[in-house]
Amino acid sequence: MEKVINTPLAHLLGALLILLTPTFLQGVEGTIGVNYGTVADNLPPPVQVASFLRNSTVIRRVRLFDANPEILKAFARTGISVTVNVPNDLIPQLTELSFAQQWVETNVLPYVPATNIVRILVGNEVISTANKLLIGNLVPAMQTLQVALVETSLDRHIHISTPHFLGILLNSTPPSTGKFRPGYDIHVLKPLLEFLRATNSPFMINPYPFFDSSDDTLDYALFRPNPGVFDEATRLTYTNMLDAQLDAVFSALKLLDFEDIDIVIAETGWPSKGDPGQAGVDTGSAEEYNRKLIQHVMSGIGTPLMPNRTFETYIFALFNEDLKPGPTCERNFGLFKPDMTPVYDIGILRPIVANAAANTDHSRTKSRAYLLMLLFVCLMCL
Repeated sequence: MEKVINTPLAHLLGALLILLTPTFLQGVEGTIGVNYGTVADNLPPPVQVASFLRNSTVIRRVRLFDANPEILKAFARTGISVTVNVPNDLIPQLTELSFAQQWVETNVLPYVPATNIVRILVGNEVISTANKLLIGNLVPAMQTLQVALVETSLDRHIHISTPHFLGILLNSTPPSTGKFRPGYDIHVLKPLLEFLRATNSPFMINPYPFFDSSDDTLDYALFRPNPGVFDEATRLTYTNMLDAQLDAVFSALKLLDFEDIDIVIAETGWPSKGDPGQAGVDTGSAEEYNRKLIQHVMSGIGTPLMPNRTFETYIFALFNEDLKPGPTCERNFGLFKPDMTPVYDIGILRPIVANAAANTDHSRTKSRAYLLMLLFVCLMCL
């Protein structure tokens, strides 16, 4: 028979958990970021966006898809970590030191240190373009940009990387068979990984369980209870698709002896609206994926092949972007509407804390210890 919890006690437990949420929010602030895309004609001014993120959410990491000066100015003195992007078409020019120096002088130097620029991404999913000129110049462009950063001493605070889509993998199922595509593995990715290791930069990947899901695998993609997927080689069972995608990347890195390099999730998300017939494309599924994503990547559980880890993760995207081409879902990945009201709530809005200024760190620590003890006593009474 199901045990019925005493109603007053249940209310007390709920109140205690709410009081203890700042501990959870601190973890979100350190781990979770958002992709701030601007392919729209109805978005609020950047200064308003920066203020909203700083004061009303727990998001403390933002990834841009360019180096928009208005946005960089808007994030000055917010303390939010900002990642900027060099467009794909500039990669060949970036191999010239004079161009790299000019790019840094124009797009970085005027804004630091007021704006906390922490990472520069050279291109986006470059290998997926199949453009030999871009792919062949990717690593040389990153190396030349690094020289320009070293000359200005910015390399102490700003790291260089580039995001990849999962199509760089030849195999990904089961995760233990993960390997990079032949040709790219030795000639592009190995030199890239050597650069990342030398500069203490992460390998950045864009895993999207949404795009690999179907009616049959929806529970697996959305972190719901499911039978799991068993990997015969490792004897490990996967209960969600994101872990399987990340471990396939890890297996590919390990095959080249670069398993020590950190993996950062540069993009992942779930649309709240799509075209008729798409499985799991609705507000509820989007809320479920992103909420459970946050809980999972910051839980410290890690993945079957990478246990006891958290993953720096950037949710795609901050806003719905009404000018993006493609199917309906492409315009509906946003967490917020243009008026900055949430499309759905995933727990990143900052609660109003009364009398916060009167609380010292010491008193908060004592209060939490007391509340934890009280919570334990309440649980023992159930």
